Amino acid sequence: MAINVRGVVAGIKHAARVMIPRGSGCILCTGSITGVMGGLAQPTYSTTKSCVIGIVRSMTRELCSHGIRINCISPFAIPTAFSLDEMKEYFPGVEPEGLVKILHSASELKGAYCEPIDVVNAALFLASEDAKFISGQNLMVDGGFTSFKSLNLSHLVQ
Repeated sequence: MAINVRGVVAGIKHAARVMIPRGSGCILCTGSITGVMGGLAQPTYSTTKSCVIGIVRSMTRELCSHGIRINCISPFAIPTAFSLDEMKEYFPGVEPEGLVKILHSASELKGAYCEPIDVVNAALFLASEDAKFISGQNLMVDGGFTSFKSLNLSHLVQ
């Protein structure tokens, strides 16, 4: 909670303090698909990411009155050391290459996997003038996963 929630609130507070006198700005926060769809990660992590999404929505009205946009980006899991380490709890004994395969097999968008550049591109868009009228949103960078998918990957490790 100290980093994922209090850290976000402190970041918003201090960014807004600089942006309010200017009358404009854009704040981006990082959520997660686990913040909108339970059962994908440890409950504490999912709860904190859900809080981040709620904080962004709650702060929108106040910040918009100062010309500041605030949005959240919630990516699908990317095979990083952190996410692969988390997956070990659910798939004990599976090697990292196998965990990457499991993660990629969960993607619903045929032929595409979430990579860091996908999150970067979402952030660049939301921070750009092309998104000048977008605020209070949670942009899901998940290939449609949270729109219709439930996580049932147990058949992949048998």
